[in-house]
Amino acid sequence: MAAYPAPGGNQVVRARRSILIGLLLGCFVDLPAGGGAVLAAEGEIALTDALVVRALGRSRRSPVHTDPVEARIVAGTWSAPTEGDTVTMPDGSARTWETASAGDDGWLNHRALRGGYAYFSVQSASERVMMLDARGHGLVYVNGEPRTGNPYRTGFVRLPVRLHAGSNDLLFVVRRGGLRATLTEPRKPVMIDTADRTLPDLIIGDDWGVPGAVVVVNASARRLEGLLMTAGGDGLPTRETAVPAIGPMTVRKVPFWCGGAVPPEPRTFAVKLRLERLRDGRRELLDEATVSLRSRRPTDRHRRTFISEIDGSVQYYAVTPMKRPGSEPSPAGRPALFLTLHGAGVEASGQAAAYGHKDWGHIVAPTNRRPYGFDWEDWGRLDAMEVLDLVERRYATDPQRTYLTGHSMGGHGVWHVGAMFPDRFAAIGPSAGWVSFFSYTGAARYEGTDPVEAILRRATSPSDTVALARNYLHHGVYILHGEKDDNVPVEQGRSMNETLGAFHPDLVYHEEAGAGHWWGNRCVDWPAMFEFFAARTAPGGEAIDHVEFVTPNPGISAWSHWVGIEAQLAPLVPSRVVVDLDRGRRRFEATTENVAVLALRLDHLAAGEPIAVTIDGQTTDQIAWPAPTGVIRLVRAGGEWTVSAEPRSLDLKGPHRYGPFKDAFRHRMIFVYGTQGTAEENDWARGKARYDAETFWYRGNGTVDVIADRDFTPGSVPDRSIILYGNRDTNAAWDELIGPGPVVVSSGSIRIGEREITGSDLACLFIRPRPGSERAGVGVVGGSGPAGMRLTTRLPYFVSGVAYPDCIVIGPEMLTRGTEGVRAAGFFGLDWSVETGDFAWRE
Repeated sequence: MAAYPAPGGNQVVRARRSILIGLLLGCFVDLPAGGGAVLAAEGEIALTDALVVRALGRSRRSPVHTDPVEARIVAGTWSAPTEGDTVTMPDGSARTWETASAGDDGWLNHRALRGGYAYFSVQSASERVMMLDARGHGLVYVNGEPRTGNPYRTGFVRLPVRLHAGSNDLLFVVRRGGLRATLTEPRKPVMIDTADRTLPDLIIGDDWGVPGAVVVVNASARRLEGLLMTAGGDGLPTRETAVPAIGPMTVRKVPFWCGGAVPPEPRTFAVKLRLERLRDGRRELLDEATVSLRSRRPTDRHRRTFISEIDGSVQYYAVTPMKRPGSEPSPAGRPALFLTLHGAGVEASGQAAAYGHKDWGHIVAPTNRRPYGFDWEDWGRLDAMEVLDLVERRYATDPQRTYLTGHSMGGHGVWHVGAMFPDRFAAIGPSAGWVSFFSYTGAARYEGTDPVEAILRRATSPSDTVALARNYLHHGVYILHGEKDDNVPVEQGRSMNETLGAFHPDLVYHEEAGAGHWWGNRCVDWPAMFEFFAARTAPGGEAIDHVEFVTPNPGISAWSHWVGIEAQLAPLVPSRVVVDLDRGRRRFEATTENVAVLALRLDHLAAGEPIAVTIDGQTTDQIAWPAPTGVIRLVRAGGEWTVSAEPRSLDLKGPHRYGPFKDAFRHRMIFVYGTQGTAEENDWARGKARYDAETFWYRGNGTVDVIADRDFTPGSVPDRSIILYGNRDTNAAWDELIGPGPVVVSSGSIRIGEREITGSDLACLFIRPRPGSERAGVGVVGGSGPAGMRLTTRLPYFVSGVAYPDCIVIGPEMLTRGTEGVRAAGFFGLDWSVETGDFAWRE
């Protein structure tokens, strides 16, 4: 694949000189002015001498960005720079490529690398595979192919890359000021890498298997299938797990099952992993490794793993169990649950360890999928709620005594998750929590009147904490912040105290004098906060006669107690409802804003006389109860409300599937890349699918099946979401999963409804319901030609705080003019059509 042209003649001459010298010396020495590297005799290349250029555009948390270097990559006109070359900015100013060298520690630190690029030219005498270990970058193009970055500088990102004979281009996008990169020979073509591992604790008294996960590296040109992973030894039974397919020249984190009955005293087990391939009925050993598992008593702090329904990956949560016996059991005799969300860079196990054992409930810390993860939004929010559901069942906790707390990024998670699911918690307690991406990170807000930007603004509504603030009326709120916090300014806590103080009757704000951001375990395990929790119990539905509820998206949050907002009039404009129940008269009175379907669950009412509903001043007919489904629905059409006791069709938008685009990356999604286009288009689709899978692994500890359209059989995976890479002409799965519309991306044009946008340089993202599935979606990442396809490469849909609507079309001018390059954006209607939807266009 070549996303941009090969280097020019001067680079080739220099490459030949380097190869000749390398043959004479037994090593390879790169001689260009800048961008140099040395291959040591033992086979390691340290990337030390580079060409760098300063930040070229805006790239804050936004669905669009500007970048004139990327504009040339997209157009296919980029070539390797030399010292003194310039890049012209949209305003006519210039940036100059200059030389920079790494220090003795191997780190290249330079002011240009706060949002700029670093370019290296690497020479090789022959085609070969190397392992790239790079840290500090957001993305790297290796000979034009995008590969995932490592902005948080972890030590586990080692990717197989192919070097050509002669000169090789490595172009890094660097945001945080520094870069360190090496290339080494792979130990084997296929190998286990335990640097990134998700491992369980073995709980004494449990005798069943539990999942773990490690990375398998495929440094070969062949797709790996039919592999097995065995795990056991050191007194543990050997368990065997089928390994999912792994594409060529990539890595995948794969699950394995391990464990069983363990001795009654805690100890550490050396578990041997064996990666094998079945060939002609025989087992071929590919690699082996050893990992350590510890056994723990159920009353000790421990980690529990599980298979996530989001993508089939192995995730974990950490537990600080309740002291037993509990001295303050819940009224139902069941323990309380404290869900605690960690801060940026903090592991869930470290979060749980910051708390002492409570005598009336369990401390449980989910992971956000990674220490940085998704800021507890998007897939981080899904992880938190998946863990909440799991631990409520495992520990039989009291749903009326569930509490939410967390620190820093986790404090923001408390604000976000607490607002989205207000009826799940009796009280919340954010510590050092920032309010929103808009107040803390400077994320794009799009406050103007431009119709396209208004659509982009609506897509971000789930991140608007303040717009959802009245949902906190469902529970008590304890805000904790350090007066001298130099990480999350105390103004974040003060502003929420001021906002809630205007209407919230159960609010406590404590500002610890002289305290900074982290002031020991007390800033999470704060006694006064837990006393506040202990005094609060969430009422059951039979005790609630008044519900006020706001949701930005019914696909995220549709219900609060017995009130549901199942559909909106204007997609992703926050919907509000206030409902009062007069139990004696069996009458509901409701007022709504932006609600198309209001549902009322009636299981908290005794069967008896008919029920009446007055909604927005309109009184319905008497409704018989019990209703067939236990739920009545009021549907608004033409300004009038009608009553239905029947469930809505699952073909319509609803809580089960609502969009927008990022919602397609759920339900164990599969990435299907097109192979029916030109060689350039097919190379892009394969490379982009691999890049997205690697990125979701890095950011979300995820695992994704990546498969060619020619090998994909939809009927074999009937209820999984699908991401299609390509367009109608290049992806053979298009017709079965997308069909004739209402959005068709073709070579040379994109049609949305009755409107067509022409050109071969257009990018498009959109989501559709998957035919035949009640929950899965189909996401399309495509373009109208090679340039449009390349324009999708760096659209940051795996970055939290970045949102896209149901459908968006982007032209290459985005890279120089920002949102002016968005040609169309919008939301489909409740029937998933364009005609009933809400779209904005650039003429």
